[in-house]
This record gives sequence, C-alpha cells and structure tokens, in this order.
Amino acid sequence: MALNFIKPIFGLALLALSFTNSPAFAEANRVTLPDISQLEHFSTVRRGEITEHMMTTREAIGAVKRGEPMPDGTHVVLVDYRSGEIYRYFVMQKGGDWGQDYAEADRTGDWQFQWFWGNGQINMDENTQRCRSCHASQADNRYMFTYDDLLDFE
Repeated sequence: MALNFIKPIFGLALLALSFTNSPAFAEANRVTLPDISQLEHFSTVRRGEITEHMMTTREAIGAVKRGEPMPDGTHVVLVDYRSGEIYRYFVMQKGGDWGQDYAEADRTGDWQFQWFWGNGQINMDENTQRCRSCHASQADNRYMFTYDDLLDFE
C-alpha cells in the first residue's frame, strides 16, 4: 500500500492510498455453497439489469417467524442473475461461535460470508470483509437487508 499524498480539503486532511499492489481477495472461512434446490425463494430484488433471488431454508423462515434465532448451519443465499443466467452466489452462513473467528469489531454475530461463481467455485476476487462491514449495519435485522421480506413471506 503506497501513500500517494496528503492534502487538506475543506479543512480536513484527505489521505489517498494506492491499492494497486494490494488486491483484495476472498478470505478462507467456513462458508459452503449449499444445495440451492433445498432452499426456499423468499424475495426478489432488482437492480437495473441484475435480478437477485433471496433464498434460505424453511427452518430458518420458521425460526424468524417465531421470533427465534436462525439455527446454526443456516444459509441465506443471494442468487445473482445477469442476462437471465446465474452469474454468482452470495452466501451468508451461520455457525456456532463463528463470530469468534474475527476481532470483535469485525463480527456480524456468528455469520460469515462468501462469494461463489455460477460454477460453484469461490470467487477469489471478492473482499468478504466488505460484506461483514456492510451487513454489520443490519445487526437489528439479523444482519440481513431482506429481513422484513423474510418476516412477510408466506
């Protein structure tokens, strides 16, 4: 990581860093790609030309509806479709004490995250720390942006 410059802007110091020599890669963690055919489709999100199907297990849906924690082993999967084809899978998986794998400030409960290509291989170009960082904002919603959709699912 090279320090390119420090320049005052609007009374604050702007620190610009060059990451050209430090690409972000997927981390080794415990997340697995589940058998998608065993999951329930509970929501669809559309972002321009991208369609995302949100999926999890019936057991996880039932637990949420009863006000209980999702069971350890639960997968929540975003299936990313582009041009009508599966492009990649974003998987968050919960495991007993999995949060202990990270520093306290980097935890999202006991959830871990991983990206997989459409062929099931881990997408090593994704930085899963970004996933934890973003999903941390949803702590009151079990770290899910589609928690309300899960509650409303019939």
